[in-house]
Amino acid sequence: MVRKYRILSILLILFTLLLMACGGTDTSTNTKQNTASASPVTLNVFAAASLTESFKDIATQYKQAHPNVTITYNFNGSQLLEQQIVNGASADIFASADQINMKKASDASLVTTSQVFARNKLAVIVPSSNPGKIQALKDLAQKGKKIVVAAPSVPVGKYMLQVLDKMGKSTDYGSSYESAVKGNFVSQEENVKAIVQKVQTGEADAGFVYLTDITQAVSSKVTIIDIPDTLNVIAEYPIAVTKDSKYAQDAQAFIDFVLSTQGQAILTRYHFISVNS
Repeated sequence: MVRKYRILSILLILFTLLLMACGGTDTSTNTKQNTASASPVTLNVFAAASLTESFKDIATQYKQAHPNVTITYNFNGSQLLEQQIVNGASADIFASADQINMKKASDASLVTTSQVFARNKLAVIVPSSNPGKIQALKDLAQKGKKIVVAAPSVPVGKYMLQVLDKMGKSTDYGSSYESAVKGNFVSQEENVKAIVQKVQTGEADAGFVYLTDITQAVSSKVTIIDIPDTLNVIAEYPIAVTKDSKYAQDAQAFIDFVLSTQGQAILTRYHFISVNS
């Protein structure tokens, strides 16, 4: 009988040790699950072409604090990006150069609530060699000048037309100036970077671009002609997480970084107007 109890006691001890071992396995599994929450994530960011340089810098800074997150960009005209998202392109974040294309995406239930993260304004650029001999805004109306602009469907093209409308209504320029400048348009591009390219290579005498497009890489190849604030427009850039994003929390964390003091400092360095200004 005593031997039988000893055997039962030994079996009970073994059973207890087995349960403890199982508990240890569960703890290990939980640890692995917690680690998995920081597994590699790739965010597809669809962003306006004018954000190319600043957003690449932001991605570099963001990666330092979030090594598991890789940012993949699709830079293009906002109107093209919106259409790509409508047609089912895989995007986690949409950053537009205007409210109109963001509203289209919102009306189609493709994005969550957007936030304005930056502002911009326009300028005129001419090649550094200045073959058209354009020294001031009034020279744009001289017959035969080759001016490259963006199509009206592109945000910068829409803003450019608003600037010309303001100039046409002003006493300093007038309606004849507006029509003369429009008569000098030689091409209408699908994104602002194409305008910069044509001007810096001398294919055009002048072009309307964002102030932020005059980057360090092109500053020696073009000359800036400022547009007075009274005639200029302020472009608002909204950003939002797409509703189909598989990484909505990570996408929102990236947007929060863009809106943070550090993110705004990067944008300001590239001549954007901070939303905190």
